[in-house]
Amino acid sequence: ARRIISTVCEIPVRSLRVVKPRIGGGFGGKQEVFLEPVAALVAWRTGRNVRLVLSRSEVFVSARTRHPMVSRIRAAASRADGLTAVELDCLMNAGAYGPHALTVLSNAGAKVLPLFNKARYVRFSGRSVYTNLPVGGAYRGYGATQGYFALNQAVDRLCVELGIDMPAFCREGHIRKGETSGVFKALGEGKEGVVQTVDSCGLDECIDRGVKLIGWDGIRGKRLETADGWVRGVGMAVAMQGSAIPRIDMAGAYMKMNDDGSFNLQIGATDLGTGSDTVLAQIAAETLSVPVRRIIVLSSDTDVTPFDTGAYASSTTYLSGNAVKLCAERVADQIRSVAAEILGSKPAEITLEGSAARAADGRSVEFGEVCRFALYRENQFQIQAVASATSSVSPPPFIAQFAEVAVDLETGRIRVERFVSVVDCGQAVNPALAGAQVQGGAVNGISYALCEDYRFNAGGRMLNDSFWDYKIFRAIDMPRMETVVIESHEPSGPFGAKSVGEISINGPAPAIANALFDAAGVRITDLPITPQKVWEALRESGKRTNEPR
Repeated sequence: ARRIISTVCEIPVRSLRVVKPRIGGGFGGKQEVFLEPVAALVAWRTGRNVRLVLSRSEVFVSARTRHPMVSRIRAAASRADGLTAVELDCLMNAGAYGPHALTVLSNAGAKVLPLFNKARYVRFSGRSVYTNLPVGGAYRGYGATQGYFALNQAVDRLCVELGIDMPAFCREGHIRKGETSGVFKALGEGKEGVVQTVDSCGLDECIDRGVKLIGWDGIRGKRLETADGWVRGVGMAVAMQGSAIPRIDMAGAYMKMNDDGSFNLQIGATDLGTGSDTVLAQIAAETLSVPVRRIIVLSSDTDVTPFDTGAYASSTTYLSGNAVKLCAERVADQIRSVAAEILGSKPAEITLEGSAARAADGRSVEFGEVCRFALYRENQFQIQAVASATSSVSPPPFIAQFAEVAVDLETGRIRVERFVSVVDCGQAVNPALAGAQVQGGAVNGISYALCEDYRFNAGGRMLNDSFWDYKIFRAIDMPRMETVVIESHEPSGPFGAKSVGEISINGPAPAIANALFDAAGVRITDLPITPQKVWEALRESGKRTNEPR
């Protein structure tokens, strides 16, 4: 934000300070800088405090939204070889400007096509077009959501036609630990990618746990009736994502030790309600062997915190976590050095445990005493460190998601009865927060699948630019949610962690669409899946029970 404001407004960087307040609900909408330069320029020229506020209608039209995309997919498979060929072509509406026109489009292939890496023939093509509609920008899933809606429905169709159970098909065909995909190198986010090998993958366990939780074998293909006469079905979807953008993203962290054995942790990473301040404090505390309450976090103040590219691309826990861990390790080395001087030992023989440094013979010194010794007594200096982290890889988390739906064959109404998400995010640093991220993304995806829709008149004016007319899922609308976080170990991540923030939004739409087909025998390939679309599909297929004669 500071760099862009400086460039756009011609204000020296040294005269700009950006401080992030406590906010929630980023989802990508806070990534792009388009309001800040206006407020900054007015403040710069008038010398007055400035606040710029958009109405809800202005947010709908002038802020950023997910890119509408038309995906055409052709896929081939056999019972013996699984998925053998995939061709995906995407046409994306960028809106009036194109700030993410290339990168989101690229991710529709780059984050999607490596999943079934056994396919011998893979082709991806796409176009972004300008229109006079609202501008597409960063949004959770970032292109992968659109791509997986096409891929998972294509896989479901192939399984139905081949008579193969989709969970078994996915188990056999997905990328595994120690494997790679040519797509990794051929396609990145808007440019050529990088060669990568998957070093952790728990997708098999995700699929197996999800099959049991949803009761797949007892519902799939049986078209059971509910108590109110609706028909039931189940569907599934699988997905992978990434953790930061390789060779582009960078994160920084600074830490200093205080007299009482507490630590100030200053990070550029931005907590958007995701709990990253907590997670990064946990990583620092684990490294130093202190309670989390001894880590005092200050994030996102350009005058005092180090640089971080931003809370996007599922990067914070993975990349910023690595920066924090490296920084804490450097502080730990200094603590061991000072403690060795106090205890008359060697630094290599000092271990950190329970907020104290311990020598091999059992003698120990509390952290507070270590800091005071360094500050006031011998060889005086501040115990402190700074570290930065980048990555040449983007280890993917994996997820299997399952939907049980009920469909009214008379009206086309569809409701999600249960939704199961099982995710592999490496070693979960904070399992509760990881589960909350997965559940939030799943509800986000269910809402996207069933009701969210921008509507325009012939002149391009938005017709439903308020929450009265634009429907989103509320707490009362949520189905029964079951979320499981399984653990693998990602060697490149902090304590084995990978990302978890985006992946869970990718599966709900295709899982619900596949469940609809299982229940009612019709496919909807145009989101949102509304009762009217289902009713029309049932009428055309002859599957409605009250069709007038």
